[in-house]
Amino acid sequence: MSVPQLSLDDPRLLNQLSDKDFQAALLEGVSRTFALTIPQLPEKLYDAVANAYLLCRIVDTIEDEVSLTTRQKQHFCSEFIEVVRTGDNAEPFAVELAPLLSDQTIPAEHTLIHVLPRVIQITHSLEPGQTEALAACVETMAAGMPIFQAQNLHNGLATLADLDKYCYYVAGCVGEMLAKLFCHYSPEIAQHREQLLALSVSFGQGLQMTNILKDIWDDAERGVCWLPQDIFTETGFDLKELSPETNDEHFRKGLEHLIGIAHGHLKDALAYTQLLPAHETGVRNFCLWALGMAVLTLRKIKQNLNFTDSSQVKISRNSVKSTILATRLAGRSNALLSLLFNLVSRGLATPGWSYPISSHAPFPDPALPLETASILSVTEGMQSSKANSDL
Repeated sequence: MSVPQLSLDDPRLLNQLSDKDFQAALLEGVSRTFALTIPQLPEKLYDAVANAYLLCRIVDTIEDEVSLTTRQKQHFCSEFIEVVRTGDNAEPFAVELAPLLSDQTIPAEHTLIHVLPRVIQITHSLEPGQTEALAACVETMAAGMPIFQAQNLHNGLATLADLDKYCYYVAGCVGEMLAKLFCHYSPEIAQHREQLLALSVSFGQGLQMTNILKDIWDDAERGVCWLPQDIFTETGFDLKELSPETNDEHFRKGLEHLIGIAHGHLKDALAYTQLLPAHETGVRNFCLWALGMAVLTLRKIKQNLNFTDSSQVKISRNSVKSTILATRLAGRSNALLSLLFNLVSRGLATPGWSYPISSHAPFPDPALPLETASILSVTEGMQSSKANSDL
């Protein structure tokens, strides 16, 4: 797809583009990774998935905006749920939010808020089943994320279960949405709907945990830590002592355990992808490119546990190109994909260690306070690879 070369500084020019070029230009501005992967999808999926990413990015923009109070974030998240669900009041919502964004929000996200009404218009031009999937995802994400925004995150989360919940709200629910969109697109894919929905949550968590581990020190600069204390209590490290100068074998052991957990989730991501028909190469590539880049990032972290900046564990452009080439060569063969995954991810698991979660209760209502929600279990879909078990 050819995207016109234009500046995102002028929303009026952006609004003159076709829907596809409009969304492609916005994706290029807010996420080059997704600008690369989403166009791999078939035509009937592209519009919905591109729109979904932009909706999720709007929620992220609200949550990350430093000038907004917790109460304001809750207000805008609640209002945005209704805007997406109904398609109404997008213009007044954008007019209210746009002037509150600070310079710390990137210019492309400022533009995204200004053109929000057009984004919502596209949402409601999709097929009803697609729009419903997008609205459900936004509702889960926008209702759940403020729970964590209200917490003191300087010293990390209390437990791995809390991290699971956070990952579900920001990524697992996105995985569920994608599974629904894939099933809506293809009756053949829909034959595996329940398996895909369960594995999709773990897929999302694997990607999100990889990002959290990569961004430990970037987050620390903002006074935020998403690491779970119980994992580090087991290895003998207190996250209150965490700083870029940390040189502690107990901390590194905790990181190794989290890498192992993330690896388990990415094994679920592979199983998810292998359920997709081999002839659906675009859908498979969309999944495999994200999976491959996550595995390579975990490898870099595992090889450099003393890293102090995300740039030190960022994969190179050559690694991205290698991922694309490898998935194109092996993408149709489940056997080759398993072989490739096992080869590249070798050493990521932690032998002889696991983190048991006993409860299989449904996922808690996002309206519950974190203190209440934290004692409840996560979805069964998130149970499948908490330990470094063989799948």
